[in-house]
Amino acid sequence: LKIKLKNVAIAGATGAVGCEFLKLMEARNFPIKNLKLLASERSVGKTLSFRGEKIAVEELTKKSFKGVDLAFFSAGKGRSKEFVTHAVDAGSIVIDNSSAFRMNPEVPLVVPEINPHMVFKHNGIIANPNCSTIQMVVALFPLHKSATINRVIVSTYQSTSGAGTKGMKELINQTNAFTKNEPLEVSTFPAQIAFNLFPHVDVFMENGYTREEMKMVKETQKIMDAPEMKISATCVRVPVLRAHSESIWIETEEKLSAQEARKILENAPGIIIKDEPVDGGYPMPWEADETTETYVGRIREDLSHEKGLIFWVVADQLYKGAALNSLQIAEILVAS
Repeated sequence: LKIKLKNVAIAGATGAVGCEFLKLMEARNFPIKNLKLLASERSVGKTLSFRGEKIAVEELTKKSFKGVDLAFFSAGKGRSKEFVTHAVDAGSIVIDNSSAFRMNPEVPLVVPEINPHMVFKHNGIIANPNCSTIQMVVALFPLHKSATINRVIVSTYQSTSGAGTKGMKELINQTNAFTKNEPLEVSTFPAQIAFNLFPHVDVFMENGYTREEMKMVKETQKIMDAPEMKISATCVRVPVLRAHSESIWIETEEKLSAQEARKILENAPGIIIKDEPVDGGYPMPWEADETTETYVGRIREDLSHEKGLIFWVVADQLYKGAALNSLQIAEILVAS
């Protein structure tokens, strides 16, 4: 396949995910002719390094996208709603990392291991799913193909990077303050995160679930083209820097033994199995930092349900949960 050089823009270039885009594009040798770094007015004048060069950050405006072939957006839902249509009108293909367009039926919601064909069904916008959804569906889909999943119950253990650089800094600052017996400052999160956790990610909805939990439900059904799949989530913020963990229970149409599930997942794209019943024989978030795979372990049959299966999934929130998944989508586009 012929890969074409592209004029690329990153909106939200100075944020946690924006910085990961630069690292991954360099590491994966993504084909770029010109790179434009865009952020809010307060970041103008900063420079970021890319392939040995310093690139100045420009202000994100409605006129930023002239001549841009491919625009990655990771500047939040509000910025995406304000600027994405202007990028599309200028002729750019947008890969958007926010929740602004994910549930729009006209916009493909893509995880390359699952529905790469949807990349080509765009009308200028391709949506990148929620971080906790991405790693879950990477593990669910191969099992669903083999045994049809009827029901999913998931509890997440979500890292502070999900709230951006400021979330990670808050954990570090609170930890430092705690060790010095100083008062802990809480600003990014609804409660202290150092030496604590809370079952509250994003805002609460009328049904008692949080928006993050409902994203996992609706996005999973859309990505896997399984509108009937029953899904329930509890999302928990934990004092971890950048990798999310998930405890997932599934009920399948056809019984799957743990051994069968392990074999299916071993052969599935983007997955590494770490599943030994010994100390450390399972995926942990600190090991997943800055890695590109989704790790699965603790695969076992449910003692309370004959068609139930339980497993543990870990992935880097900034990589597979955000920048890497977007870049994998782009790699499909430029190779076509």
